[in-house]
This record gives sequence, structure tokens and C-alpha cells, in this order.
Amino acid sequence: MLGIWNLNYMDKDIFSLDIGGKKLTIKTTTWTEQSSGSCLVSYGDTTVMANVVMSPKNVEGMDYFPLTVEYEEKFYAAGRIFGSRFLKRESRPTDEAILTGRMIDRAIRPRFPKDFKKEVQVVVTCLSWDGENDPDVPGLIAASFALSISQIPWHGPIGAVRVGRTNGEWIVNPSYAQRIEGNFDLTLAGIENDKKKVLVNMIEMGSKEATEEDTMQAVKLADKELKKLIDFQRDTSQKIGKVKAVFEPAVESTLDSEIRELLGDKLDKAITNAKAGEKNLGDAESLREEIIKIIKEKYPNEGKEKQVLPFFEKEMERIIVRNILEKDQRPDFRKLDEIRTLSCEVGVLPRTHGTGVFNRGLTRVLSILTLGGPSDQQVLEGMEFVGKKRFLHHYNFPPYSTGETGFYRGPKRREIGHGNLAEKALLPVIPNPEDFPYTIRIVSEVMSSNGSTSMASTCASCLALMDAGVPIKAPVAGISIGLAHDEETGKYKLLTDIQGPEDHFGDMDFKVAGTKDGITAVQMDTKIDGIPEEIFAEALKLAKVARMKILDTISKTIAEPRKELSPYAPKIVSFKINPEKIGEVVGPKGSVINKIIDECNGIAIDIEDSGFVSVTGQNQEDVAKAVSMIKDIVREIMPGEIFQGVVRKIMDFGAFVDILPGQSGLVHISKLSKDRVNKVEDIVKVGDKIPVKVVGIDDQGRINLSAVDAGFVPNKK
Repeated sequence: MLGIWNLNYMDKDIFSLDIGGKKLTIKTTTWTEQSSGSCLVSYGDTTVMANVVMSPKNVEGMDYFPLTVEYEEKFYAAGRIFGSRFLKRESRPTDEAILTGRMIDRAIRPRFPKDFKKEVQVVVTCLSWDGENDPDVPGLIAASFALSISQIPWHGPIGAVRVGRTNGEWIVNPSYAQRIEGNFDLTLAGIENDKKKVLVNMIEMGSKEATEEDTMQAVKLADKELKKLIDFQRDTSQKIGKVKAVFEPAVESTLDSEIRELLGDKLDKAITNAKAGEKNLGDAESLREEIIKIIKEKYPNEGKEKQVLPFFEKEMERIIVRNILEKDQRPDFRKLDEIRTLSCEVGVLPRTHGTGVFNRGLTRVLSILTLGGPSDQQVLEGMEFVGKKRFLHHYNFPPYSTGETGFYRGPKRREIGHGNLAEKALLPVIPNPEDFPYTIRIVSEVMSSNGSTSMASTCASCLALMDAGVPIKAPVAGISIGLAHDEETGKYKLLTDIQGPEDHFGDMDFKVAGTKDGITAVQMDTKIDGIPEEIFAEALKLAKVARMKILDTISKTIAEPRKELSPYAPKIVSFKINPEKIGEVVGPKGSVINKIIDECNGIAIDIEDSGFVSVTGQNQEDVAKAVSMIKDIVREIMPGEIFQGVVRKIMDFGAFVDILPGQSGLVHISKLSKDRVNKVEDIVKVGDKIPVKVVGIDDQGRINLSAVDAGFVPNKK
């Protein structure tokens, strides 16, 4: 006999508040009873579910916190069935899903205790999407609330909002339509400190050359909504949340004390007295290997040498941060606001359509640009967006860029994120398809990495765009601002153009890209609780000064886009036709358009519903021929015009004559000769070239022709 489970899947608790003029609802359910924490968050009819789980034991031998964040887009959420004829289920996550997962990760990761080594997985799933409200912000709120009500040690909650601007009006959590119309898109997450002050700990922003003042205005607008969300989650989680698991911070072990005694002041001297330059931590690394060898010999087969690395990491961080805060001394001895040596190159490869090399110290990126026709656009088929994309930026970070070996298994999430950031930074200056109908793909290859390769990719790609002759609206450059911070005293120093150790041991990575007139992209991550508005504003000012210096360097290499495209780039001619004529260009079952393609050596023809036509080919003559043929097809024939036509078909009542590609008319038997004609074949045959005159066009667009009126004198067959 089968047992029947009587489970109640009703909502347990429902809470709501107003955010941006809309109701946000949080529900706890019994759907996922075995997860550590779970909730549903709805904004409009967009609903996301977050589930968090913590492993029962620490992961041994792990020198970092094993957190994974997965964001899932489900086609059913949008009421769609996608995929090939043979595969109809979701497969690998889209780039958009990966970017959303990374955004959630960046916001929640700093709030876990230091030295926490239990594996935590956060899974955010979009269950319903209304086509108006983006699920990423509700997803971040859901992750925050699920962690807050779970037993997992986590110092939350976190608030998250999006701020947009449409027609000069600031909007909290704008709809999709408002975002498309707008020129500013900021997603921001933050926490509340002990003094009830909101600190920003994650930012993702794209804009059309926004000023620093505009950006700060948006951050201040978000502050009020963040505080509401944080207080709401805190009050609610205190009522219904589980008791937090006890986490005991690591205390210095006997081995740590032994390592400290072995080191003495050697590490301090190795870092503080290093020679100026970017590779000045070599002595520190040699010292680490020496200590590992000593510990390994003293405790053979016990694996205690594994504890040397995390100890060294903490000591190096302490010394580097102390030197910056107390002495203004950076690892490579630059001034706090000093940029490393800059240099640029363009046109470095012979057959590519455009190239740029950007060097900043030991960070070096080569960007290669390829132009294609409209048919080369990327087809996107996701939960939120179905369409095409004509500007693509891809970023590759090979192991050799850091002097290491590694696996090549396709782009990692970090590579997708960095590629998207550079793409976002450059997109506002890319010309419209009406002005430049090409598909543009840029690939940034990191040749050497020592900090901020995403911003170097932005600069190198800008060089490649101008080298290729793409008429961008303005050059774009990017810079990363770092932070050294003492949590106890609150003392801090901002660092311009952070390099490897400053990125690794510092507390903030604040990337800003833009033109001389404004900001096009911002991305900020922190390793601390967050930063106040004052530090944010100060970082924006430093980034602007640095950006102007980099733009000057770029302009000295190439001041503006080249006037001519590469001779190896495809040729494109675009023009508009009457949309009602599209069918005539295509022809029955594509017969007309395929004939044009065949006669013009395989050129590509793209026709939009609006009547916008693009003809793409490698040979200018082939493109010109195809354009002429299409224009002849859609040309408006006028009565009285005379053509040299070709007889295409003979009927008892007359002959059909082609006068232009795709356009033909009828010469009635009575119009073939002044004399009486008994049989059409007596006057003309298929393939004959004869002059004809347009004598009329009826209401259905049928063309009536006359050979007699065009001066045709037949030779009877």
C-alpha cells in the first residue's frame, strides 16, 4: 500500500514594504524545508526564490572562503519554450545569468566572518518574470534575507536597489522600458553600520557620459531606499530567523608563533626595503619558501607546511597596509595618486581590421577588432531578452599572463564579467547602425597581468576601435582606485592605479571608465563592510584625474578614428527601401534575392522590416552590383519610360518582358507590331532583347508595355 504524505505547501510568513513606489513582498515557505534558509521575493509579478545551504564541516586545506553563488534563469518564468528541435531544457547559464550571479556574490561575500571555511552555496532562481521588473535586484534581496534567517554566520542584511534616469527624472527601480529610454543605470548594494549609517559595498553602473555629480546624486537617492530595506530585513529576520551557528575565530596556533619567531623582522624588511619597481616582492616570496622548507624538515609527513601560506598572507597584508597608512609607501614606491608608466600602440597586426596595445606598468593588453555585416550579429535567446547584439567585447585571461600554467576550458566567470565591464564602458560611444552598419567584435587578450586588466582592456579596445576606423563618439579610458583601511581607527588612504599586491591585500577595487565628458561605467567591490559616500565621492574625483591623463596618452598615439577602414574589412552599403517592396526583393521562396546573391559572388543581404537594407561583401564591385540590382527592383516605374527588355515568357495573348531585375511587364500581342500578328512566336522568342515603353500601370501594380511605341520593328520569324 502506498503511503500518502500530507504536506502543506502554503506560505508560512508574508512581509511587504514599498520600494520605489511598488510593493516588495518577502515570503517564507515550506517548499524547501531542508535548506538552511529559503524565501520568495516578489516585485510586481517578478518572483525569485533563494535557497542557502552550509556544509556541516570546514573544508580542510582551503586558504579561501568556499562560497558559490548560482543564479538561474528559467524559460518557464517568461512563459517561453526555447532551444533546438532536439533540446528544450535550459543548459549552460547565459552571460546575463552569470553576471547576475557575480553581482550577488560580490555583495554578500564581504559579510561572512574572516577565516570562515565551511562551504556555503547560494542558489537564486527566477520563477516568474513580468517583463517589467528585472529579477536581479529582488534576487540579491532574496539571497540577503535567506542568509539572514538561516543559521549560517553572516553579518547582514544587505539592501539593493537600481536607480535610473529617464528624461532627466531619477527613478528608483525603473521598468525595462524606462531603462531603455534612459541614459543612466546604477545597481547598488549596501549595509548599515553600528552608527546606523549606510555603507555602499557593491556598485554596477552604466551611463551615457554621466558626471561625477550625477553619480553621487544617484547614490544619495538610493541611500534612503537601502536603509528601508535593511531595517525591514533586520526586524523581520529577528522575529522568524534561526539561531546563528557559533563561529569561533581562529586563534594564533603554536605553529603560527613558531613561524613568527623564525621570521622575526625579515618579512618586514623584505617588503619595506625592497627596491622600487613592480616585482619587488620577490624577496618576500623567497623568504616564504625558506620557512616552508624549515617547517617541512622539522615536521615531516605532517603537512604543517600548509599553514605557512595563510600566515604569510596575513603578515604581508598587515605590513603593506601599515606602510601605506603610516608612510604613504606603496609596494612599488609610487605616490598614492601616481599612475604607472603608460604607453600605447596601434596597427600591430597585418591582416586584422584594427588592433590596440595598452601598457600600464606590467599590465599589458592586446585588443583585436573584427568587422562584420549585420548577419554576423549575435542572436540572443534568454529568459529576459530575445534579439540581436551588434557590439561584442570578449576578454581572455590566459595563465601565461601571470607566469603560470593552467587549463584551457573556455571562458571563466571572471572573464565574462571583465569582458562585459569593458563592453559596457565602450557601448555609449559606439555609432548607431544607421551611421555604421557593421557588427563589431573586439577580443582583449591579456598579455601580462599586474592589476586592473579590465580597465586596460577598455583602453586597448578604444585604441583598436580608432585604428579600425570605427567613428566612435569619443575615446574612452578606465582606471582602478584602491583602498587601504584600518578598521579600528577608521584611517584610510586611496590609491590610484592599483597593482597586484594592492588589489590582493587592499580593501576595495573601484573601477571607473569614461570619456573626457563623463562616466560610462563603474564597478566597485569591497572586502570590508562598505564605504561611506565621502570615500565614494573622493574616489570618483581621483578616477577623473587619472582618466584624463590616460586619455591624453591615447590621443598622442591616435587622436581620432582613421578615415578609412582596413582594406581587409568587408564592404557594406546600406540604404532604405519602401517596406512594401520587401517582398519583391525577396521573391517567391527567396528566388529573387538568391539570384542576386549568386550573381554577386555570395554577398550577404540583410533586410529589416523597416525597409533598411545592408549589402555586405569582400569586393566593392560585387556590393555595388547587388545594390544596383536591388534598387532596380524597388524602383518606381513611370509611364513613358523606355527600357531595353528581355523576353522571359510567351503566352497566346502576348509576351512577358523583364525590364529591370525583379520587374517585368506584359506586351500585348497587339503592341508587338503595327501589322496584325497571328502568333506571338512569329515576332519574338524567349531571350530576345527588344525595346519597350511603359504605357500604363494598373491598380494592382501590373505594368503594361508596348514594343511598337518604343520604335520596335519586328523581323518576322
